[in-house]
Amino acid sequence: MTGSILKDISEALEPLGVPIETGIFSTKAPDEYLVLIPMSDIFDHFADDLPCAELQEVRLSLFSKGNYLERKNAIVHRLLSEAFTITDRRYLGYEEDTGFHHFAIDVAKEYEINI
Repeated sequence: MTGSILKDISEALEPLGVPIETGIFSTKAPDEYLVLIPMSDIFDHFADDLPCAELQEVRLSLFSKGNYLERKNAIVHRLLSEAFTITDRRYLGYEEDTGFHHFAIDVAKEYEINI
């Protein structure tokens, strides 16, 4: 019916070589990784009472034990070049218990629905 933003983000970021998981990182975390968290799936446009598009949104969490800025910029550049919309970017803080910097990038993409 529609595309999958989780699949599309994973494919777009694969050339960067950063491990990606959905929801939670299930194995021992490397020094840098991404976690995709689905945020919303909404029908955004209607015609004749049927939805014609679906807007999918995901929070992409970058966890890094080092300087995350270069990686963040590469991720944002790659997503924008692949026609994703960045709706928010923010540093969520340093996690003292794990040693990771946490940076969140909220991403949206619209998918046409063919009913």
